[in-house]
Amino acid sequence: MNSLQVWLAIVGGLVLAAVVGHGAWQTRRVGGKVRPPRLQAADPVVPSAAAVTTGYLEPSFEEAQAPTEPMPLDAAPLASPVEVLEQRLTAVPAALNVLARRAVAALRIDPLIDAIARLLPELPLSGEAVLAHWPPSRRAGGKPFLIEACNSRTGEWETPLAGQTYAELRAGLQLANRLGAVNEIEYSEFVQIIQRFAEPLSAEAEFPDMLDVVARARSLDRVAVHHDAQLAMRLTARHGQWPVSWIQQHAARHGFVSGPVPGRLILPGRDDGAPPVLALVFDAQAALAEDPDHSWVSEMALVFDVPQTPQAEQPFNAWCASGQALAIALDADVNDDEGRPLNAGAFTLIREDLDGLYAKLAEFELAAGSPAARRLFS
Repeated sequence: MNSLQVWLAIVGGLVLAAVVGHGAWQTRRVGGKVRPPRLQAADPVVPSAAAVTTGYLEPSFEEAQAPTEPMPLDAAPLASPVEVLEQRLTAVPAALNVLARRAVAALRIDPLIDAIARLLPELPLSGEAVLAHWPPSRRAGGKPFLIEACNSRTGEWETPLAGQTYAELRAGLQLANRLGAVNEIEYSEFVQIIQRFAEPLSAEAEFPDMLDVVARARSLDRVAVHHDAQLAMRLTARHGQWPVSWIQQHAARHGFVSGPVPGRLILPGRDDGAPPVLALVFDAQAALAEDPDHSWVSEMALVFDVPQTPQAEQPFNAWCASGQALAIALDADVNDDEGRPLNAGAFTLIREDLDGLYAKLAEFELAAGSPAARRLFS
């Protein structure tokens, strides 16, 4: 071996040592970001006999342990905990079955939650004429409003359509939503918009008294404030952090899809266009990263908006089952929105309170998941 070969061998050894040293330094630098164990099959957490009788999936998060036998995501895995529970119970959470899609009913003016103005034209109006003067925005301040027309042939109220003739119109301003009750300024804006709409149609507009509308709005808002509920279950990584891609893949196995905003995965309702049954929320900045394999989070929230989904579809069961399955798969601690641990006893109490809330909403003719409830609690 000549001297040139010796020097090349020495330089090569130094380069190799530098590469190894750099790799070790990088490993130490990201030491807190521990990749979770790969997806694996787990023995299902079987509900108690009482839970089977009631159709309620009794949570047992404090007993759930992360499985130890790894299985790659692209392998053919055994049934997940949620899938096993679906097979064993006849009372399956309907929200988990998103295959049978139904058309959601169109929004309609409702005297319970709307202040209604009548528009009386001198002559019947064509649908084309009505649509030609349609307001560019159907909001007055922070409150939406709807416009309907009475079909001259059928006598039914409907959203105006071309090719139809209408004898009367009406506009309904929503009295309250989660932004609060209608105030005098919003009502005045609504009156101005509808008057501008009525004038070219040669229609006389009749409006309810402002003081009565505002009083009704405040009364409805008090009911809404005292009967609103959004439940949040916080899932926190026990060891290190999760890559965003890992969260997305596990959530997709249980029916979640990408939501309209970054960092929000949703479990769709059974009705097309209906609000989501559940939302899985995590850091939006992490969700916007170019490479989800190298973007990490340590906490996420599973949120259930109570008034938005019918009780008959058992959204609370879906909330419990989805949270349990994700906690097992991702090796997560489960807490409430204030950081207190959630266990089976806590979920039983939540269920009891929830049943009482459902009864109260029905008493006020605002049953959870009804069109009026969805509009009011929005």
